[in-house]
Amino acid sequence: MEALKNIWKDRIKSALMDSAEKYGADAGAIDHIPLILETPPKVELGDLAFPLFPFARVFKMNPAQIAAEVAEILNKDASLGSAEPAGPYVNIKLDLSGQIEKTVSDVNREGNDYGRTLLYKDEKIMVEFSCPNTNKPLHLGHLRNDSIGESVSRILSMNSADVRKVNLINDRGIHICKSMLAYKKFGGETTPESEGIKSDHFVGKYYVKYNEWSKEYPGAEEEARAMLRAWEAGDPEVTALWEKMNNWTISGVQETYRKTGISFDKFYFESETYKLGKAEILRGLEKGVFYSEKDGSVWADLSEINLDKKVLLRSDGTSLYLTQDIGTAIARHKDWPFERLIYVVGSEQQYHFKVLFFILKKLGFKWAEKLYHLSYGMVNLPEGKMKSREGTVVDADDLFQELKSIAFEEIESKDRISEVGDVEKTTDAVALAALNYYLLQVSPGKDMIFNPKDSISFNGNTGPYLQYMGARISSMLRKFEERKEQFAETSPDFSSLREKSERELVKLLSSFPAVVREAGEEMSPAVVTGYLYDLTKLFSRFYHDVPVLNDENKSRVLARIELVKAIRQVLKNGFSLVGVPFLDRM
Repeated sequence: MEALKNIWKDRIKSALMDSAEKYGADAGAIDHIPLILETPPKVELGDLAFPLFPFARVFKMNPAQIAAEVAEILNKDASLGSAEPAGPYVNIKLDLSGQIEKTVSDVNREGNDYGRTLLYKDEKIMVEFSCPNTNKPLHLGHLRNDSIGESVSRILSMNSADVRKVNLINDRGIHICKSMLAYKKFGGETTPESEGIKSDHFVGKYYVKYNEWSKEYPGAEEEARAMLRAWEAGDPEVTALWEKMNNWTISGVQETYRKTGISFDKFYFESETYKLGKAEILRGLEKGVFYSEKDGSVWADLSEINLDKKVLLRSDGTSLYLTQDIGTAIARHKDWPFERLIYVVGSEQQYHFKVLFFILKKLGFKWAEKLYHLSYGMVNLPEGKMKSREGTVVDADDLFQELKSIAFEEIESKDRISEVGDVEKTTDAVALAALNYYLLQVSPGKDMIFNPKDSISFNGNTGPYLQYMGARISSMLRKFEERKEQFAETSPDFSSLREKSERELVKLLSSFPAVVREAGEEMSPAVVTGYLYDLTKLFSRFYHDVPVLNDENKSRVLARIELVKAIRQVLKNGFSLVGVPFLDRM
């Protein structure tokens, strides 16, 4: 399809040049005016549209007159389609007889690689996402981060990047000490096992407990800071407690990752990189990049980027998030010299990353020019914003289980339990599709509201609906396999595919590589989810209107089966980019 578009662009330019000679217009000026390609608002108007407004000044003619002249020239050779003037536009209706066979053959031949582009060929791109704190379990906000990070990583890989997914475990700092302090005071000898609680939930309970206690006891904050200082000084008792509680949280979080299909190539731990960050800040202080106050704290002057100043080391010598992020970035580049590092972090951290990137550049790291903050909006509930410290978040594990339960009820109500086979595996897949698709269909930069019941609906713009259409296609192909011996002496005739829905399906299939490229350029999974919904809606119309298997013309049946196979392949490829498991039965 892209080749046809380019051919028509050349033909339009050539027709304009011919007209220029006829009307005495400046051909050189025409050659320097970019030709805009659009899609007509209605399919019956054609496949391509070229507005000719920009050429009116050169021709000194009404653009509608130019369009009529150009269309007349183009229609002298109708081998690739026809042209029709529509006011100031030239609309092109493509001859897709050859394109259908080529597109379908390309998809079915390339299989899982169909859609791959060379946009980031061999570029080493590191993607950081998730980055949980070890004082609480994952919640809905983490799930949006995980879905975006995993999906963007897959999209970049499909654009030929060499991708490394990394996770920074926030395992130190005042917030961690708050959970530790609460457990030390109120936990006694209890463990996750003794209370029958998932280990990360167990730790999170004490983070909430600290915040309840701190409202009654004004000295809580200072006790937590004293514990942080003791930890940084290597106090054995504090270190032992820290290790125990961190292990509980990390074990629980990794279980959630397995459940939700999230994986990483490497984990980094703030406890291992913050000292490198402190050393770099002190090095910058010696070189005069930073300055110190009378109390011994170290600061950066941010006036170069129109900001005030930022503390990098506290007066007691303890470090901040920014300090440890500096150390982590340096450690990562030493480990794997990336050409680009993408941080998938919420939009509320825009200031943090602006300062981080600036400081790394001031420290002399040239690769800091290639750091990018992929900012995403808040995810809230219909009833409002979540708050971890008050225990009012939507827990990731609880949400996933709720989605599984709704999926089971839907399958059971339609008497499909025997059909789907492994019910546990199927409900896992449906829950994951509901979660990822709903979180990714909104562009990353926008805030969103997550409604569990809406997300798992089997109708409308949802992951389960897409899965249902994929299962319907698979069912159709199984029925064909049962009778394919009837077509043993027949070959597919793609020229017989003349239905409007068939034309539209081929255009959509051929545009999938462009969709993958656009999603990679914008780092937006929403580009893919929107495409997949359009494709499944169009297939539904095709399925309803066209007798795929019940047609006396056997050559046309075979051509349609090849088209359906191509649709299934593109759905599979697209599903994999946005974390929607493909189901053959549902």
